[in-house]
Amino acid sequence: MHERRGFLKGLFGLGTAAWSLPLVGGGLATGTAAAQTPPPPPGKKLGYALVGLGSLSEHQIAPALASKTKHCKLAGLVSGNPDKAKAWAQKYGLPERSIYSYDNFDRIKDNPDIDIVYVVLPNSMHAEFTIRAAKAGKHVLCEKPMAVSVKECDQMIAACKAAKVQLAIGYRLHFEPNNLEMVRLAREKTFGRVKVIEAAAGFPIGDPRQWRLDKKLSGGGSLLDIGIYALQAARYIAGEEPINVSARWSRTDPVKFKPGVEESVLFTLEFPSGILANCASSYGCNLNRFRASAEHGWFEVQPALNYEGIKGRSRSQQGPKDWDLPVVDHFAAEMDDFAECVASGKPTRVPGEEGRRDQRIMAAIYQSAASGKTIAL
Repeated sequence: MHERRGFLKGLFGLGTAAWSLPLVGGGLATGTAAAQTPPPPPGKKLGYALVGLGSLSEHQIAPALASKTKHCKLAGLVSGNPDKAKAWAQKYGLPERSIYSYDNFDRIKDNPDIDIVYVVLPNSMHAEFTIRAAKAGKHVLCEKPMAVSVKECDQMIAACKAAKVQLAIGYRLHFEPNNLEMVRLAREKTFGRVKVIEAAAGFPIGDPRQWRLDKKLSGGGSLLDIGIYALQAARYIAGEEPINVSARWSRTDPVKFKPGVEESVLFTLEFPSGILANCASSYGCNLNRFRASAEHGWFEVQPALNYEGIKGRSRSQQGPKDWDLPVVDHFAAEMDDFAECVASGKPTRVPGEEGRRDQRIMAAIYQSAASGKTIAL
């Protein structure tokens, strides 16, 4: 136990992990090219501008930048609400010149304090502000899902490559120790070969007027917002890209869930090695577990995707075992890691190409659910 904890301690330092979730399908080999701009001075904290000051920015991202990150800081705010932005600027000690609206956002190119733009907007706005940030010469961290179509993903990747800036997608669980341990156990075949993966992500959604239930803003329903975690888990545990997908969906509340905004989705992924992944996504109930069943045991994380309190455990012929792994702030870890990538010119482990892969698979899931057919990928 002491040896394993020592090994993990070296793996999971914020932003300095020597081992990370392998990007299946050649993610690192084909990731967005690193910028050719000179690196910042040693020890300089890179500045993030938050585009969108909603709940995630307020409760998770901004507090992480204020007190938990080592290599970056909050340097700019972009909001459609001037009063809110001014209140935030006062709270975090930012000058008024670092406040932008959605209309004058492009002026951000003239602010040397801002190195990275973090797009934290409704899904349908991701492409626009990623492209505008790239044209302004800023590196981009974009929340998941990357976009609402493969075409938009391609446009975002192309814009960042043309501007020679890096593009990363906010897959925070790529920096969470228990999820990383799931990958390690699968890759090292600790319990033999993985045969079946179960991944479920969901929560009961509230206010029917929120943007997540507006097709124009969200691009879909639970799959794009929360089910993407289950899809990601299946892919990074399997270490392969699926070759077939079959799916079905349901809508039980016509007030909340209009056509094009599904409540729940069940989908099965078939991988080249024969691994099958049964996945679920829902806006109707709590789903929060990733589990891998192998030849000689199983291992899982439950809860799997909370901001805090993720727990891992396994069971083999030797009996059950609870994991004791380091606790990290997911957002601080992902932002620090990307800041280091920008500073050093190394590629991010979660590039735009990784977001595009998920978008392509989710499009096939929707196609299968609508047609009742298995879709070959």
